Formats: sequence, structure tokens, C-alpha cells
Amino acid sequence: MIDGTMALVVGGLFAIGFYLMLQRSLMRIVLGFILLGHGTNLLLLVAGGTPGRPPVPTGTTDASARTADPLPQAMALTAIVITFGLTAFLMALAYRSWRLSGHDEVHDDVEDRLIGTARERADAGPESGRDEAGPAPDRDDGGTAPGEAR
Repeated sequence: MIDGTMALVVGGLFAIGFYLMLQRSLMRIVLGFILLGHGTNLLLLVAGGTPGRPPVPTGTTDASARTADPLPQAMALTAIVITFGLTAFLMALAYRSWRLSGHDEVHDDVEDRLIGTARERADAGPESGRDEAGPAPDRDDGGTAPGEAR
């Protein structure tokens, strides 16, 4: 029963973490990353097997069957350190973004949208209702489309 419960907890942490990472608020992204780190640590500790067994044999004849595997514990400690370092870095980025813009909302990149629409027009080809020598699409930013010369 503990394995099923832990599987639900780990799955819930991963699901909530990924959901938060897909949001536009930087603080929600950081919280999602923290939840993913906790889910990973629990997953590694559950993979270690039954807790409470000694990692070093005590001298009995059948000691190899009763020893704990120290590798998942070492990997969990490494994951904790990596999660802490990346969380501190993400918090610094979120704080810097908040200080510069006054909010932590991630905005759309206008140039990225222009590149995406230019790619879609190129993929559509001449059957899109406009011939090759037709007029250029209306632009409201006054610039040139990606790939055009100035």
C-alpha cells in the first residue's frame, strides 16, 4: 500500500509541478520547479527499497540480502543540491525581472510571432490566395519581415 500511495504522491507532485511550469508567472514557474525537485527526490527514495536496513553488512552469513542500496540516497542528495542551486538561480532571475518590469508576467515575443507567421506563409505556398508577386502583408510595426532586406 505504501508503494501505491507514494506513486500517487510522486505523480501528483510531477503533475502539479508541470502545470505550474506552463504558467506565465515566473513565481509559479519557480514553484513548479521546486515541486518537480521534491517529486524527483521522493521517486529516488522510493526506488531505494525498504528503509531502515544497514548499508554495511554486520558480519552475518546472509548479509548481502539485507543491505540497503546507498546509490538512490546518494542520487537524492545530489538532486537536492542541484534543485537548490537552480532554485536560487531562478529566484534571482525572477527578482531581477520583477525589479526591471514591476511584475513577474512573461510577455509574448513579437519577433517570435513574426517569424512564426512568416514560416506559416512560406509553408502555405501560392495556394494561400496570394501569388508570389502579390503585395506584402500589412505590418503595423514599421519594420521588415524576417528575411527581407532593408
